[in-house]
Amino acid sequence: MTKSELINRLADRFPQLGAKDADYAVKVLLDALSAALVRGERIEVRGFGSFSLNYRPPRIGRNPKSGEKVNVPEKYVPHFKAGKELRERVDLGLTKPSRS
Repeated sequence: MTKSELINRLADRFPQLGAKDADYAVKVLLDALSAALVRGERIEVRGFGSFSLNYRPPRIGRNPKSGEKVNVPEKYVPHFKAGKELRERVDLGLTKPSRS
């Protein structure tokens, strides 16, 4: 699902919201989530999952094209962990491939 699909579904589900209002609501939500991660905070949405930051230490990498060594600086990367309810809903909603 893309951001525009989410906005369209919100506008369809809540007719009192116009497309501009749904767009604004999604933008405010995503901005709030991003700002919390920038501040180093953990985000938890019950039944959905949690977002946190994982630290990646500096390392020596390789340029795949030339093979030369490259210094890769330390960084923090966002990490999502699905909640139990979301994992169960996805598991029940997906059909299992048949084994032939």
